[in-house]
Amino acid sequence: MPTPPWKQTKPAPDTAKTKLTPESIAWAKDRARQAGRRYPNLVDNMAATRRQQEASNPDACKLRP
Repeated sequence: MPTPPWKQTKPAPDTAKTKLTPESIAWAKDRARQAGRRYPNLVDNMAATRRQQEASNPDACKLRP
């Protein structure tokens, strides 16, 4: 089982950050509403970021098992 995000170490300050697009933000909000939450939480935002990165770079999904 992978380490939960809140127990992982912080990334280095000089690492690239991913800015969510309006479409990804809407997707995260919709995912939160489907789960019964008013607002997206960390897990929704992380899933939206992963989805956005995989859409922009289709070869990236080949790196994950």
